[in-house]
Amino acid sequence: MKSESTHRFLPKRRWLAAAGLAGALALTACAGPEGEEPASQEGQNQQAQGDLTVSVISHGTAGDAFWNVVKNGAEAAGRDLGVQVEYTADGDPGAQARLIDNAVAQRVGGLVVSMANPDALGPSIQRAVQAGIPVITINSGEDRSAEFGALTHVGQNETVAGEQAGAAFADAGKRKMLCVIHEAGNIGLNQRCDGAREGFSGQVSNLQVDISNPTDVESRIRGAVQTDPSIDAVLTLNSQVAARAASAIEAANSNAEVATFDLNADVVSAIKSGEVLFAVDQQQYLQGYLPVQFLKLYRDNANVVGGGRPVLTGPDLVERDNVDRIGQYVERGTR
Repeated sequence: MKSESTHRFLPKRRWLAAAGLAGALALTACAGPEGEEPASQEGQNQQAQGDLTVSVISHGTAGDAFWNVVKNGAEAAGRDLGVQVEYTADGDPGAQARLIDNAVAQRVGGLVVSMANPDALGPSIQRAVQAGIPVITINSGEDRSAEFGALTHVGQNETVAGEQAGAAFADAGKRKMLCVIHEAGNIGLNQRCDGAREGFSGQVSNLQVDISNPTDVESRIRGAVQTDPSIDAVLTLNSQVAARAASAIEAANSNAEVATFDLNADVVSAIKSGEVLFAVDQQQYLQGYLPVQFLKLYRDNANVVGGGRPVLTGPDLVERDNVDRIGQYVERGTR
């Protein structure tokens, strides 16, 4: 999930993760038994503005196109609902845990945490809950969210999304897939590859790369397809890695096709031109927007969304027949 959005693509279609989510719920004040007038809208907004601060703490890194969209969603919810939103991020699990601890020490009104490394973050999340701070997890760590006391989880089921990606490659007649994992220790990425293995009728092997070293990413993918020319499908789990995979395949004179998780402007262009096979979009804008909304509803009306189950934002398939409609929202930073 890093950026570098001007790379040339060689892949083919792409599919998008989407899902179910809760609609915006408007809270209205009612007159009491004495027939009192409801508080003015201006007064309500002022009260919400000062009363609720939500800290969003992700495992993204600076300039990461994916997490920029999450941030856009969280900040838009803050503006819409009169909530102060503070977004911070660190890709190192220990540093991310310290950000959570700092937010707890500051007594924020709510926490939104992406839980790519549950073992590293669990103790800090539990301390937040014990301090009376409601927590919603997003993006990764769905299976362990309730274990640490979170109200709910908002995101995509990674195993299901992976199965759909594998099935899409199988439908395209592919027989041997390379699944590229770009962040070591990110449980969600491993779940995607495991799901792809379930949905794919052929052979699947994983390749570990480091997204912070784009040149090495390209070199490793090129080496893999050169070593095994029978690889005819490369599944990347991040839109920027897809660009590197495309260049690697071109340099290796391989016939493999690339599909990816997540969208950016380059992926949209590549889908339009037929260079990317499909993309899986999890609609990460919602992973920023909805938790802020849910935390405000929890504070103002004791609502808990999800009924003990995660609120899904994906997967949704983006390909050539719907990319024109969706692409306009990628350009404005909301898809």
